[in-house]
Amino acid sequence: MSDLILHHYALSPFSEKIRAMLGYAGLKWQSVTVQEMPPRPELEPLASGYRKIPVAQIGADVFCDTRTITREIARLAGKPELALDNNPAEVQDFVRVVDLEVFLACVISASGGGLLFKLVRSTSILHTYRFLKDRIAMGKQSRVRAMNPKQAKQRVAEHVADLEHRLTHDFLFGDTPCVADFSAYHGLWFVVDLAGKPVLKDAPRVRAWMDRMRAFGHGTEEAISAETAIREAYKSQPRALPESQANAAIGQAVTITPDDYGRIPVTGTLVADDGHGWIVAHDHPRIGTVNIHLPRQGFTLETA
Repeated sequence: MSDLILHHYALSPFSEKIRAMLGYAGLKWQSVTVQEMPPRPELEPLASGYRKIPVAQIGADVFCDTRTITREIARLAGKPELALDNNPAEVQDFVRVVDLEVFLACVISASGGGLLFKLVRSTSILHTYRFLKDRIAMGKQSRVRAMNPKQAKQRVAEHVADLEHRLTHDFLFGDTPCVADFSAYHGLWFVVDLAGKPVLKDAPRVRAWMDRMRAFGHGTEEAISAETAIREAYKSQPRALPESQANAAIGQAVTITPDDYGRIPVTGTLVADDGHGWIVAHDHPRIGTVNIHLPRQGFTLETA
């Protein structure tokens, strides 16, 4: 197995983005299943309260947000095109829109009885009620412009039409996939595969592309317990820090918070700033010190 541990749950769209990428990359990985919403006491020691899923881990290094996770997969697999920063501006601009605006439209347009039935069947009615209550509360704290269901449905239709136009090759930007394909895939996976919405009925190129993306699978997965992941962090030391650019906050206590939704801060001591992201040292009595990696894009940093 590789050293990568993924903390995720089955119905998480962003987790599916990472699982599909692991399949394409041909990587072996270890899987820890977490709850769909906080509290997640098994993840708290590692991620300092970060609430979004997935979270990845390699020893005592913890990676929050798919921007940092995909960078690690690109490194492990030797496939630089899977990291956003290694792609041209056209790809980066596409991913920024798809990972936020289009993704939220997909989630809103996917809502309905079919999706709720799957959640109830895989958990319980009480768990589903708590999940909905959590997502409503998170939505109230979001800084993202709200969309009503009609607007969301229209935005998804525009997205599908754009993909149909783009797909002159097997993948969105050429004959092989890059990070853009996985970003576009996971929202439609949520709408089509989980919610069963017929949004691709008039998009044959997109249907064929979705089939190609599904065919990557999820790689070779080994289920482990949350306690095993914690032990792995406890017995490990964070890896060597990258060269940092000048930042007056290095060495100080900071909070780093998502600026869109799920706005729960990560706290710790800023130990590195490589220009793409920040690394925060976080101490916990169960594991000692872990280094938490977060991207600059989509997050704000404040000194405590």
